[in-house]
Amino acid sequence: MRWRGRRQSSNVQDKRGMRAPRMARLGAGAGGLVRLLPMVFRVLGFKGTLIALAVLVGYAYFTGNLQQFLGGGGFESSQTGTPDQPVTQSAAEKELVEFVSTVLADTEDSWNGLFKQAGGNYQEPKLVLFREAVSTACGIGSAQVGPFYCPGDRKVYIDLSFFDELKNRLGAPGDFAQAYVIAHEIGHHVQTLMGVSQKVQRAKQSLSKVEANRLSVKQELQADCFAGIWAHDARRSRQILESGDIEEGLAAASAIGDDRLQKQARGYVTPDSFTHGTSSQRVAWFRKGLAEGTLAACDTFAADKL
Repeated sequence: MRWRGRRQSSNVQDKRGMRAPRMARLGAGAGGLVRLLPMVFRVLGFKGTLIALAVLVGYAYFTGNLQQFLGGGGFESSQTGTPDQPVTQSAAEKELVEFVSTVLADTEDSWNGLFKQAGGNYQEPKLVLFREAVSTACGIGSAQVGPFYCPGDRKVYIDLSFFDELKNRLGAPGDFAQAYVIAHEIGHHVQTLMGVSQKVQRAKQSLSKVEANRLSVKQELQADCFAGIWAHDARRSRQILESGDIEEGLAAASAIGDDRLQKQARGYVTPDSFTHGTSSQRVAWFRKGLAEGTLAACDTFAADKL
């Protein structure tokens, strides 16, 4: 990629100098209630105790405290350290930060233009760099899950160590492979702005686990297609792609297919548990966005075949 010397985004938040979040115990929760049950039973009797429990559980459910009520002491997250704490980094990591910031800026250029063409305004997301774990509006995010997007705070989260894993363990080296990963997460932000993420989340509430997984696959494949749209625009408008870049992106899409990851991890695959799509599906939808460069081309939800 021809990325050096280009604009870097001002939307990068560096939290690598903060300590990883820790989990702190809350109160006694249901444990205290269990100890009181014998006394409650003696006073209210069997039927009265059941009614009392039903009322308490109903109250906990509708006030959002059910997990704490049932868990015997839920958890809350806390994060120590300060955002401006000095960050120790190698020269290679410093260059990688510059690369990530440049790719983010390029996605901003693409999506600002595409939203403007459609008569809308693109709201640029923040990209958060962290190490090991980070507090988000979606809960504690771990580096073990790889880069992710949180619709609750509209931020992309990346532990830079993932790019070493992408290269060494998953076999997808190259700067454009890394750019594809970033563009995919930005694709989820675009889905949030379009209302797609919200619709999917609502629909999942009335679906079985298998059906919800299938819906997740469609959402993920659309994000792959949106990554292809960015690549299409970056190649056409700014000529930043070089020979071999597309192949790197396709290799990355293939490397993180559900079937390939499951096969590597346990030796067999379970299609009903797929949430992101197979390697061939991810490659196909990235290619489709790259070739056509339009939002209409990325309607995975209406596609007869993924």
